[in-house]
Amino acid sequence: MKKNKLMKHGLSAFLMGCLLLGCTTTSSTDEDHQKVDNIVASMSLKEKAQLVIGTGMYFQLPDSVLERFGGPREIDPNDSVYSAMVEKIREFVPGAAGNTSMFEQHGITTQVLADGPAGLRIQPKRKGEDKTYYCTAFPIGTVMASTWDTELVYKVGQAMGKEVLEYGVDVLLAPALNLQRDPLCGRNFEYYSEDPLVSGKMTAAMVKGVQSNGVGTSIKHYAANNQETNRLSVNTIVSERALRELYLKGFEIAVKEAQPWTVMSAYNKINGQYASESHDLLTKILRDDWGFKGYVMTDWGAGSDLVAQMEAGNDMIQPGSPKQVYELIELVENGKLDETVLDLNVSRILKVMLKTPKYKGYEYSGNPNLEVHALVTRQAATDGMVLLENNGALPFSENIEKVAAFGNCSYDFISGGTGSGDVNEAYTISLIQGLENGEYKAHIGLGKIYDEYMVEARANAPKSDNWLTNLMGGKVPVAEMAVSKELAAQMATENDIALITIGRNSGEGGDRKPEPCDFYLTDVEKEMIANVTEAFHAEGKKTVVVLNVGGVIETASWKNTPDAVLLAWQPGQEAGNSVVDVLSGKVNPSGKLAITFPVKYADVPSANTFPGHAVEGETGDEKDMSGFSFMRRVPWEVVYEEDIYVGYRYYNTFDVGVSYPFGYGKSYTDFEYTDVVLSARKFRKKIKVSVTVENAGDVAGREVVQVYLSAPGKSMDKPEMELVGFDKTDVLIPGEAEIITFTLEPIDLCSFDGARSSWIAEPGEYTVKVAASANDIRGAKTFTLQEEMVVETVTKALAPEVEISKLTK
Repeated sequence: MKKNKLMKHGLSAFLMGCLLLGCTTTSSTDEDHQKVDNIVASMSLKEKAQLVIGTGMYFQLPDSVLERFGGPREIDPNDSVYSAMVEKIREFVPGAAGNTSMFEQHGITTQVLADGPAGLRIQPKRKGEDKTYYCTAFPIGTVMASTWDTELVYKVGQAMGKEVLEYGVDVLLAPALNLQRDPLCGRNFEYYSEDPLVSGKMTAAMVKGVQSNGVGTSIKHYAANNQETNRLSVNTIVSERALRELYLKGFEIAVKEAQPWTVMSAYNKINGQYASESHDLLTKILRDDWGFKGYVMTDWGAGSDLVAQMEAGNDMIQPGSPKQVYELIELVENGKLDETVLDLNVSRILKVMLKTPKYKGYEYSGNPNLEVHALVTRQAATDGMVLLENNGALPFSENIEKVAAFGNCSYDFISGGTGSGDVNEAYTISLIQGLENGEYKAHIGLGKIYDEYMVEARANAPKSDNWLTNLMGGKVPVAEMAVSKELAAQMATENDIALITIGRNSGEGGDRKPEPCDFYLTDVEKEMIANVTEAFHAEGKKTVVVLNVGGVIETASWKNTPDAVLLAWQPGQEAGNSVVDVLSGKVNPSGKLAITFPVKYADVPSANTFPGHAVEGETGDEKDMSGFSFMRRVPWEVVYEEDIYVGYRYYNTFDVGVSYPFGYGKSYTDFEYTDVVLSARKFRKKIKVSVTVENAGDVAGREVVQVYLSAPGKSMDKPEMELVGFDKTDVLIPGEAEIITFTLEPIDLCSFDGARSSWIAEPGEYTVKVAASANDIRGAKTFTLQEEMVVETVTKALAPEVEISKLTK
């Protein structure tokens, strides 16, 4: 049986998708424009300043806690009306990250802004209320990208957006799509991939899903925000080409395909200028080149020059303070900022306001259907898990009943990362609970040993070295319990199989470290894997390692010891249920890696430059602090010397071996690829690529099909190949086949030429590679381009001020 299914990842396919899904955009009617103009004309200068400056960040704390900080503070002692308004809007959704000002006399409603990427983050309990306001902890971004399924990501976005709507929030501060340049970035768990096409498509799907509820999103952190170390001051030095092809491309796809209501500018500098103060970034590229229609807000505490921010097109300053309001008023009155610039900033904010639930008078329920959303997160998590190794251990055979669960995180599973990307969920299903729900018996005695150990370990554990984790909460794993050979042997005689969970967590405010207990396993963890596997093998039984991690770790030195390795990531609140769905065979794993797992950290192309270095001759100013984070801005810079060679683009081009390649993932069945066909041998406007994928195994399953393109590389340095398309089959029963068709557009052939500020397709021979991973090419065909094509010319922007020693072939 064959089915035809057209690829949904080209520009032409997007237009069709808009017709089917009803893409939410920020286009305004003439009536709305007039309404906004009238409101702006009626506002005083002070009101305009109070609208573009946020109303501050507020946490609803007990009086006893407030007293430790000097008691409650008046918001603006010089303006009692403003203070009363701010106090009122802060009560709308406690725990929201921010609010915009409300002016009822002008018909201006507040916009409630709340985190975050893995689900809505608000305060779950409120003063004087018994009712709770928990939100669903959905799988982290890395999980979503590993599904390679934009329809599923849209479905997750729909559920997430429903909670945003029903809890009274107007704009979700998500999704986050910065490229995973280096595996040690502390917020990689929020981000999707090392590849901009995957990042852009996942973001577009998530934005459309969330905004289908009539609420907004804020895609972030725009742009080149690829580390947490000195994030408030780091100067990212990067070529125009790498910016356009890698670090901006995902944002470009998301803006053009989904029109998010808002964009959040990043903390960092790009080639010498803060992102929130860059006219090149926020106006020339975002608005002039891409056609963005919404407003731009800062990240919380970003930038320092209000005039530069307003003139750049950064319309809103968050979290904001009365001091900044008065500073802005003075800048206008002194002629340092033209009020017409401020009017434009205000009008952009108001145009989005007209679309919000608050403005439309929506009566939110405060009761989203969390049970239904739990089912969504459970499916998304299983579809994003990646089977890395399997030597006959999975799925569990029918005689598996008793399970010995080793590893702290088997009992305290990590659902997501820390910081603003954390969610206040009602529960997280542990692996033990998941086993019980799946009708397996976890060894009670072993569980008691771990419970006793972890109580003591937590009591003696130091605080996290990440200040933001300590402030905002999040799970910090304790040191792993040592497992002796004697304990392993005892468990092997009393159980049918062993599970070993290895856990890692990270988050906003700090980067990871290339050392044991982080990127590398500790000696205790390696010994646990070795001892347990040896003991169970001696009894003729299997061992499975479950990786409960937010990002890449080293696997090459130990992955062949156990019988199977399942990469479960941080899968959200249904964690244990989702893992057991895969272990038991209820779900056939179909996830594939959207990031490469290197053999060792030294192999990473950015290893020598991440996270940068102090700027010689500069010490910074002790008074130069971020108002939100109280962190000193240390003069710091990072140079992207690897240039366009990030992730698989580097490993494949320079023949560097990896532990697991980009796009890799096993299944409980096998898939065969046949009949790779091009619609033409010469490129004219577009070429279609089709391939037949057949389930050649014994179990129903889905396959992720990837299409890479190798370009001539005559006048420009080129990676060995680049991803230009992907799709995922339907569930195929054994013997069933599906024909998948991709369309290559002119832009897919292009590289960015900074000298001409143009996207250029070189003449010559191109090779289309249809693949199961970046290292598993299943079929290849060639076509030619007769003459050079200048596909698009854009504005000259963000050129580096210094020479970069770029990696080349």
